[in-house]
Amino acid sequence: MHSPHHSDQRAIIPVETLLLAYRSGIFPMADNREDQEIFWVEPRERAIIPLEGLHVSKSLRKVLRADRFHVTMNHDFEGVMRACAAPRPGHPESWISERIVDSYTNLHKAGYAHSIECWQAGDDTPPRLVGGLYGVAFEQVFCGESMFSLADNASKVALCWLVACLRRAGYTLLDCQFMTDHLASMGAVEMPQKAYLKLVERALGHTKTGLREAFQSFADPQAGDAGYSSDDASDAVSDAGSTAGSIAGSPGKRIAQSLTQTS
Repeated sequence: MHSPHHSDQRAIIPVETLLLAYRSGIFPMADNREDQEIFWVEPRERAIIPLEGLHVSKSLRKVLRADRFHVTMNHDFEGVMRACAAPRPGHPESWISERIVDSYTNLHKAGYAHSIECWQAGDDTPPRLVGGLYGVAFEQVFCGESMFSLADNASKVALCWLVACLRRAGYTLLDCQFMTDHLASMGAVEMPQKAYLKLVERALGHTKTGLREAFQSFADPQAGDAGYSSDDASDAVSDAGSTAGSIAGSPGKRIAQSLTQTS
């Protein structure tokens, strides 16, 4: 963290303030999930995943092609945020406070924040959110904020879907903020903040299409609506567990194929 500046305001962070911050290479965090104060972070070193350089192992490609999870976009944005903020082994605390949740949910409603969800169901249970990620999109930049996984490979599958959608939509930069071993294993590289800001400047401009449209082209190219209901989830997850893995051109196979040339 570089020169954090504490804020005395406890209200939702305005959309315009958040977007200005991201365009300037900074973002807000809280000391813990109960703290309603935020501070602004400008990392000295920035992690990004080159969109043409995502590492997808053979085992992960098999998981994708088998459609082990039913994947959605923007179906439960707040649920993903709260799952990312929940205590987990080795990480009892979180920088995602209620103020952060409220602010980014508001940003999501404004169309600038997106989530990808991975769902799984048992034989007699409804679909359960077992993995996902969320982040902020502007111009040709997507800033990944956080991810979680309650099932093996769930967050990796979400990341694969994100990268495939970003590439198809015409994004040029995927920011991961801080380097971790997990991100490094997926192809993330680190650079000075100054170099990152130059990439942001080069990424200013319109994308070819929206993320939702790019997602839909993988999820169901024949459908005109990416809408998703709990009933749809039950049917789709059940199908994924029994037959979707063997259907040529299934969503996971389309994602795996799209990433084949660069991983």
